[in-house]
Amino acid sequence: MRIAMWSGPRNLSTAMMYSFGARDDFAVMDEPFYAPYLKTSKIEHPMTQEIIAAHESDPKKVADSCLKGGTPHLYMKHMPHHMLDGFPLDWAKECVNIHLIRHPARVIASYAAKREAPTLQDIGFVQQSALFDRLGGIVIDSYDIRENPEAMLRKLCEVIELPFDPAMLAWPAGPRDEDGVWAKHWYGAVHKSTGFAGAEGPLPDVPEDLQPVLKDALEHYHGLQDRCLSP
Repeated sequence: MRIAMWSGPRNLSTAMMYSFGARDDFAVMDEPFYAPYLKTSKIEHPMTQEIIAAHESDPKKVADSCLKGGTPHLYMKHMPHHMLDGFPLDWAKECVNIHLIRHPARVIASYAAKREAPTLQDIGFVQQSALFDRLGGIVIDSYDIRENPEAMLRKLCEVIELPFDPAMLAWPAGPRDEDGVWAKHWYGAVHKSTGFAGAEGPLPDVPEDLQPVLKDALEHYHGLQDRCLSP
């Protein structure tokens, strides 16, 4: 089995990667198209040059790597906005495509704490909606996972016909060998974790200047939420 987990940033995506990586039967890949995205788009992110230097930046070579098997399974953490026009996507047609979503107010607040003034393109909702239309797949909300990790992971495993493994509920604190070089900037909280954080509180306030981003993102979020796997 090859799982392509599509998620915007600041969306439980690293914890989900650690969850599947805690299984003995999965290898994992951490955002393999990040370096090609940065090199091609010329967008400046924290550690841009270090990321391009440390990781494969040819999208065709990255796509080839996504066709390889795992141990015996492969879990790939992907971000929809990394898939620029012209990047190969045929490899995803044979994957189990899962779309992980989170309320945009939470995404925007978390992202803004790491990188100023996120745009709609930065947080990936438009691209994720388009990818779902193209690839189909399963939609799961990070809110439901945090509310009841075992129940939701059991449900997800059942739907994709994968035996549930209790190892998915916990992992040792600290970084992983599979982490991208960007982990030292983005993964501070998850490196301190040993499992999924508890239920999320009330929605955070979004600053006035980011309200247009929130409004546009909500349209795409609600469209995907309507297709969400029920708890």
